[in-house]
Amino acid sequence: MLVTAGVLWGTGGPVGHLIQAAGVDAFTVATYRLLSAGLTITGLLLVTGALRRLPRSRALTVRLLVNGVLHALFQLLYFASLALIPVGLATLVKIGSVPVFVSLGVCVLARSRPGVRLLVPVVLAVSGLSLLAGFPSTDADPGQLAAGLACSLGAGLTFSVMTLVNRRPVPGLDPMVNVGLGMLVGAVLLLPAALFVGLAVPLTGAVLGMLAFMALVPTVFAYLTYFRGLRTSSDAATAVAIMAEPLTATVISVAFLGEHIPPLGVLGAALLFVAMAAEPLMRRVPRRS
Repeated sequence: MLVTAGVLWGTGGPVGHLIQAAGVDAFTVATYRLLSAGLTITGLLLVTGALRRLPRSRALTVRLLVNGVLHALFQLLYFASLALIPVGLATLVKIGSVPVFVSLGVCVLARSRPGVRLLVPVVLAVSGLSLLAGFPSTDADPGQLAAGLACSLGAGLTFSVMTLVNRRPVPGLDPMVNVGLGMLVGAVLLLPAALFVGLAVPLTGAVLGMLAFMALVPTVFAYLTYFRGLRTSSDAATAVAIMAEPLTATVISVAFLGEHIPPLGVLGAALLFVAMAAEPLMRRVPRRS
């Protein structure tokens, strides 16, 4: 389920790039994505009666507020990076930083050093992304490149925090409710600034269709799948399985956006596949007492 979520997420970067190329700014894309996806899921929750069964607790409220802030920040940083650097590079840096941030977070929370079962898949994944770092090349000026990379790293850090926060479920908080209301809170947080900037978009079939696709496929379906898988995944699986996102984004960028991947990039992609396969194998390694 985590790999499936990664594939769905991988379609979001190229589509977001095309939407911004049509004249829609990053703030507007992020707001529309969260708002439309949050309203879609919340509507389903109202129809099924899930919201009426939702318990009222301080822990649940805090989790939804925290997720709302993280959703808003993540979307804003990611789409800002797409406006500054190529989509493939932005996606690779964002997701490439997640295994490192998550592994550090896991070790800090557990107050322990990383074990072999955690290190091996993550090292393989980061090695693969290091080889992919030269793809795609960019001729942006140094200031723009640095800003784009900073936004990508910030998005990766934000996503890692969200991963760590949601490792432990809140009693009574269903993943679907968690995603829907969390995104809706994030949209509400972005909405005042978005209204000030302006929410106008070109009223063409292509732009409206891409906005609808962005709301449903790499958002609603992807996040629901991800949080379902997060319940029973190991730490290494959580960090590594989402590597399907940069692989998907890379394939789409090469096939449809005219970007070129060098031979070392092909090797890096192969290492990412090995990292995904290594995770379930490493779970068979006995733990030391």
